[in-house]
Amino acid sequence: MKNKEIISKMLQIVEKIETYCANMDYNCFAATPMCLEACVFNLSQLGEAVGKLDENFISQHPRLPWRQMKGLRNKIVHDYDGVNPVLVWEIIQNDLPVLKEDLEKII
Repeated sequence: MKNKEIISKMLQIVEKIETYCANMDYNCFAATPMCLEACVFNLSQLGEAVGKLDENFISQHPRLPWRQMKGLRNKIVHDYDGVNPVLVWEIIQNDLPVLKEDLEKII
């Protein structure tokens, strides 16, 4: 049950990011520091949530980018070379819709 609760929380995080970025293009996103920072924080929370999942559960769902989510969290938290807003936008636009779909399938 714990894993399903974490996945549900992750889905909520993805939906928050979607709400923050609704009707935005990259220029608007990059020019809105509060939105950028909120998205970066929530992306870090996704990686944090991955760390709470059971290893067995993770291995049962190899399609999901668990390692990449944790890696992004580490990059954000430790600010290795700063956070690239273009990369953040690409993750939001390209990766989150797929992640959302995969998380919904698990639930």
